[in-house]
Amino acid sequence: MRIIRATEHRRMPWKNGGGETTEIAISPESATTGDFDWRLSMARVESGGPFSVFPGIDRTLAVLDGEGLLLTIEGMEPAELTARSEPLPFPGDAPTNAQLIGGGVTDLNIMTRRGKLTHSMRRLRASGSTKLPLEDSEALLFCHSGHARIVTDGQTAELGPLDTLHLTETSSHLRIEADDAGLFVISLKRTP
Repeated sequence: MRIIRATEHRRMPWKNGGGETTEIAISPESATTGDFDWRLSMARVESGGPFSVFPGIDRTLAVLDGEGLLLTIEGMEPAELTARSEPLPFPGDAPTNAQLIGGGVTDLNIMTRRGKLTHSMRRLRASGSTKLPLEDSEALLFCHSGHARIVTDGQTAELGPLDTLHLTETSSHLRIEADDAGLFVISLKRTP
């Protein structure tokens, strides 16, 4: 279990040079945008335009703040992403274009190398005590808003806004205690 605090995030330019991303975590830790197994990041999008192309990468995108994005992804129906919609999975090597629905947005992005890992991302609103079953070997819990206490295998982690919990050996379940927290649960599974 490792807590990645918001103060540990690293800012860097987008691969296509069109903006800036905030890298939350990457694996392996010495990896770059060209050779990672997985990468979790946020980006502030202030104008529409093409996404960076990541050959051999699968990604899932969620809007954290702002009115939303209209995504045009080659081979898929146009998709509207808002701060209330479920995260959208799509191939990182498919040409993708984004239009802002209103003003700028902040998004959350998980990317995994195809053939090495698969992933899923879902929103979770936690209030009170919530049991969360986990079946994958690795998981990330990103706290978007509020504060949450995560309890698993006798260990406890306190998360604040923009903190992330990285679980490398997940138990069959964990418990989330919160008054009202917005979380994203990201499961990572190695492919055989």
